[in-house]
Amino acid sequence: MTSEEKALIDYRMERADEALAEAELLLEHGHARTAVNRLYYACFYAVSALLLTEGHSAPKHSRVRALFDQHWIKAGRLPRDAGKLFRKLFEERQRSDYSDLTS
Repeated sequence: MTSEEKALIDYRMERADEALAEAELLLEHGHARTAVNRLYYACFYAVSALLLTEGHSAPKHSRVRALFDQHWIKAGRLPRDAGKLFRKLFEERQRSDYSDLTS
């Protein structure tokens, strides 16, 4: 792994930690819809970092999810519940960000 790859992995994990902290603050103040957005991005950044540890990267969210499923969930390296959670957070983020009259 190059120093640039290591720096990018570290950066994405920092972003994941930051997004998780933001979600906690938002939930404490009753902003559940926006908290879902930050929870999804916390997972997205962490999964992106995980994929990078093995040289995988993708510019689109759908491809990141597919690579995660292929290399980590279906391969049995992480429990299926981790994949389900990532998909559920994506769906909920889509709904809360783009649909009207959601709670």
